[in-house]
Amino acid sequence: MASPSPPASSRKPYEERKELDGPSESENWKPETEQEDSTHGLSRNRIICTAVCLIALLVTGAFVRSLFVEPPATTHPNLLFHGDNVRSNGTHDFKRTVLIVSIDGLRADYLDRGLTPHLLDISKQGLRAKAMVPVFPTLTFPNHWALMTGLYAESHGVVGNNFWDPISQSEFHYNQIESAWNPAWWLGEPMWETAVKSGIITANLMWPGPPKTTSGFSSTYFVPWKNKVPLKEKLDQLLQWIDLPFEERPQLLMAYEPSLDQAGHKAGPYSALVNKTLTQVDIFAKDLHTALKERNLTEIVDVVFVSDHGMTDTSHPEHIYMDDILGEGYASIEHEDGWPAMGLRFSANANVSHNLELLRTAAAASEGKFEVYTHETMPERYHFSGVERIAPIYVVPKIGYILTTHAEGDVGINKGNHGYDNTEPAMHAMFVAHGPFSAVVKVLHQGPSGSLTRLARRLLSRPNKGWHSTSNDTYVMDKFENVQIYSLVMRLLGVDKVAPTNGSSAFWDKYF
Repeated sequence: MASPSPPASSRKPYEERKELDGPSESENWKPETEQEDSTHGLSRNRIICTAVCLIALLVTGAFVRSLFVEPPATTHPNLLFHGDNVRSNGTHDFKRTVLIVSIDGLRADYLDRGLTPHLLDISKQGLRAKAMVPVFPTLTFPNHWALMTGLYAESHGVVGNNFWDPISQSEFHYNQIESAWNPAWWLGEPMWETAVKSGIITANLMWPGPPKTTSGFSSTYFVPWKNKVPLKEKLDQLLQWIDLPFEERPQLLMAYEPSLDQAGHKAGPYSALVNKTLTQVDIFAKDLHTALKERNLTEIVDVVFVSDHGMTDTSHPEHIYMDDILGEGYASIEHEDGWPAMGLRFSANANVSHNLELLRTAAAASEGKFEVYTHETMPERYHFSGVERIAPIYVVPKIGYILTTHAEGDVGINKGNHGYDNTEPAMHAMFVAHGPFSAVVKVLHQGPSGSLTRLARRLLSRPNKGWHSTSNDTYVMDKFENVQIYSLVMRLLGVDKVAPTNGSSAFWDKYF
């Protein structure tokens, strides 16, 4: 639409300039109504066009800014809810609470079987990880202590489910209370000790580890390990703690459930028994979530579901015969640590260098069926060397193979096992979280990240920093190491005085 001619008053600045800078009245003068000077008309059109372009630019810039530029930052209320802060559920006051539940042996991709609708629904309301990487060796006790302390096995001292310590001249057995409860085996500081030091009440429901640490700290409430305890009883115990009066109520609760791992060992990861147990575990997760929702605690209690490792099928493995490889040298092995990987300690009078050479030659000839490591050649990613408790020679088979002898054969070998390379997807654990923490993550995702809004990120196909959304709006973190869990829990509780770990508190910055 054409712009109307401006009134004479609007042309006054131009006329004033002409009087100051233009020709005198005696030169080329015409009455104002008759002036058709092309220069005058062009300049006026330029002004109009410039104004229109400027307005369009401003409008376009505002639109672009809404897409690409981060709006003023706001503080999510849950970021300020920690430590001694109190929030009401409508009837009672609560401090920020964290409940960490370990489902032993829940392989990361079990969640993709269609048998865990409730865990998936919880993750949809909260978030999950593609996978959580266990520490090596991928066994129950090393990984549960890694989850508690944020330390690799070489740092926290529990280097296997069974292993020999040459310093104390004694052997650790996970299933013997005299060693499993001896705090001397368990190095590092578990999260419940850190919490207690900060004045936080804690509760431990059968988490693998000692009831007391070397420094004498114990959980405020402690229920020792007992096999075959129904999930309903464990749920009731957790809710009893949550329902305690304010002054007695724990802020950090830890719970452990082994039934899925037991099913995996007995029948294999693809068995009907595993699927049935997985369904039962999923119902437990639903019942826990429902109970918290009924108490109006979903914005007060962070529930973190984890597992320690995955599981692989060992129903028809290929055998690697250690007695064939070592010959007479096999008899000189004094201690064998771990399984399916095997830590070897030879007797003092054995020809260790010769035995090591036999093992290395066999490994090279196997075309990758197994590897042989010393402390000096151990892969750095294992973080598994340099301490006396780790055997000087470690034989690590690939998935699909087992270390055995002709005498042992398949005796004692389960249909499912773990303990293999921690980079193998079958060994990966799961992570699902819901509560105040995941609410913050979702707000951050739905709002800006860096300098791009969610819409702009989608338009540019630019990945987010560490997590993304799937088509059904589930928020999925990238794969991460389980040594990061300690710092997450401490951060959620608002504990500043934390123990040294192999994880990093900065790891969680992008999620807050």
